[in-house]
Amino acid sequence: VLQGLLYDATGERATEIADLLRARSLPGRHNWQNAAAAYAAVRGLGVSPQEAAEGLMTFPGLAHRMETVGQVGRVRFVNDSKATNTDAARQAMSSYPKFYWIAGGEAKTGGIDSLADLFPRIEKAYLIGDAQAAFAKTLKGKAQVAECGTIEAAVAAAYADAAATGQDAIVLLSPACASFDQFADFEARGEAFRSAVMGLAQPAAKGARA
Repeated sequence: VLQGLLYDATGERATEIADLLRARSLPGRHNWQNAAAAYAAVRGLGVSPQEAAEGLMTFPGLAHRMETVGQVGRVRFVNDSKATNTDAARQAMSSYPKFYWIAGGEAKTGGIDSLADLFPRIEKAYLIGDAQAAFAKTLKGKAQVAECGTIEAAVAAAYADAAATGQDAIVLLSPACASFDQFADFEARGEAFRSAVMGLAQPAAKGARA
């Protein structure tokens, strides 16, 4: 995979198979690597290059793993609630040049210090849960911060800021924390994010019909 382009080099010369930049459910280098491995596996089972490429391009993604849960206007909401530590959050954060970041919860040892090289990508951070004060301290002077407390407040604030720019924007829930301070598990946290996004979308839809 080169800059999102998937090639099949099993023949006499490499053949372009798919432009993974267009696969909405497979953003980021780590997903391109996964796609290449999946392509190789199914080709070994006899699936044609065309069928394999179609499967990649139409793959809906997995819940809570960089999952697009909605779009309101030009603002897209990505649920990466499965990112319960900084290593996992790094994969999502590395996949977007700029984003509005919802993070926090029950922090792991070391907090978010290891993500410092990615802080310049953060348009603004919306912090929730037990870790919000510590994360705000880490981010001070490196990114704009809002201490929101809850998923619902963070989604509303992030949407307001992102929509105000009039530009395409990503609101990314990639908490870099466990969820147990406020939720039963990361799935419940992701569903709370989805519900909050749906709450934004419904008034917008009603306004469009009026």
